[in-house]
Amino acid sequence: MVEVQNVLLVDGYNMIGAWPELAELAKIGMQEARDRLLERLADFQAFSGWKVIAVFDAYQVPGLGKAFKQRRVQIYFTKEKETADECIERLVRELSNRLRRIYVATSDMIEQHVIFGQGALRLSARELRTMLDQSERELKERIVEESRTSSRNTVAGKLSPELLIELERLRRQ
Repeated sequence: MVEVQNVLLVDGYNMIGAWPELAELAKIGMQEARDRLLERLADFQAFSGWKVIAVFDAYQVPGLGKAFKQRRVQIYFTKEKETADECIERLVRELSNRLRRIYVATSDMIEQHVIFGQGALRLSARELRTMLDQSERELKERIVEESRTSSRNTVAGKLSPELLIELERLRRQ
């Protein structure tokens, strides 16, 4: 049996504008907001097994069009004169097959209709944030439970849940 890997395409600047904590970080610096979003997406990818791709609109910035990985999340900065929506639509077409579910996280209603027409499923900015929050809670619960049920006298049994989560995050990088 072939295993289906879900793919999550995220309109990065759409999430930054829609999530209050990221919008506040963006006032300090856009790089800080991007890094925090990518950190949360990387944690979700590691926990869920989904392939996560973040797309950032570089429409106004000449000569970009870069693709790279940061913390195992695939990141695209669009090409000159290409919007994030166009890049996401192209990626949906390229990644589509019957054995894969593609989710697109954007609160842009027009984009939601276009990608839905291409067979992808949509997540609003709020739905994605809720999903990431739930994933983080489940990870924390799992780590705490594993440290409690460990029958051996281990170092993990003596560490705080917050430190265990941070160590798990470092391990997954």
